[in-house]
Amino acid sequence: MDKTEKQICLYSSALLALLLNAGKLLALRDNGILARYWHFNTAEFIYQVLVQFVFCHLVFYLNLRHNRLTVWRAQSKYLPYISINLLLGLVFMFFFGGLQRRVFIDTNFKNIYWATYMARFGLAVILSGILIKIILLLREAKQHIQENERLKNAYTVAELELLKEQLNPHFLFNSLSSLSGVVRENPTLAQQYIKHLSKVFRYSMVKPNSNLVTLADELEMVNSFAELLKMRLEDAFVLMVDVGKHYMSQQLPHLSLQPLLENAAKHNAATFAKPLKVTIYIEGDDLVVSNNLQPVAAESSGIGLANLNERFRILMGREISINRTTDTFEVKLPLRYE
Repeated sequence: MDKTEKQICLYSSALLALLLNAGKLLALRDNGILARYWHFNTAEFIYQVLVQFVFCHLVFYLNLRHNRLTVWRAQSKYLPYISINLLLGLVFMFFFGGLQRRVFIDTNFKNIYWATYMARFGLAVILSGILIKIILLLREAKQHIQENERLKNAYTVAELELLKEQLNPHFLFNSLSSLSGVVRENPTLAQQYIKHLSKVFRYSMVKPNSNLVTLADELEMVNSFAELLKMRLEDAFVLMVDVGKHYMSQQLPHLSLQPLLENAAKHNAATFAKPLKVTIYIEGDDLVVSNNLQPVAAESSGIGLANLNERFRILMGREISINRTTDTFEVKLPLRYE
């Protein structure tokens, strides 16, 4: 519970305790109907208010603070969750109700004492439950707002990093140098190069409304990006995609694959003798992007993978898995089934 929730629980407990026992104040009127049958006892009134306050506050505390009860509620295990709350109510009611009856025995309502006491505790449970539900809804709405803000920030960082990489002098120099060479040697192929380059830029600029795209869209963009790498590195770069057609409708966050290919090309050597090989395939419920390790020194901000993991955590409810061995670097991306 945060500070605001604690204050709400404190004030709500006090308000409920006073409201549920306010009826007894009618006995203060000498000519009132209640005063004819029951004598107002200040000590008894304070006792009841305090017991009711402690009970309500304890119910709030147990149901809103992270503990076994909240875990059961989150897991939809309602039987033990409700049972513990009912047990708490019964213990409070019979222990403190019995104590009150023994200490304050000057009541004339012995026959209906337990009926009124149970009714008062029942109302306390119902009203506390309603307030707890309201607080949980407010908490959920607040979490959604915070997650949307984190997601917005994550995408902003991702887009800035991607644009920075694409506008990086090395990226532009390599792209334009490759284009210049292709134009001289094969003008027809140069048109294909420009086509793939425009696809990469256009895809990175346009963000879908849902922040999720199909695997088919991501692979189409990756193929275009891979073609640019192939035209620059020629046979020193190899992309192998082994994904069945029935997986193409599955979803993942926008711009998930391109950063992985960029990292592979940036941090690994690629030669004709030892080409850089990137493999994309399905393993269980995950899409795996794997490349052979041939490390070279390169500047790294470390933001790319962390940002990708944050987007998957928010949008997919799962994090990416990174495995590094002496020979390979592998990233597993969870997919959402449609």
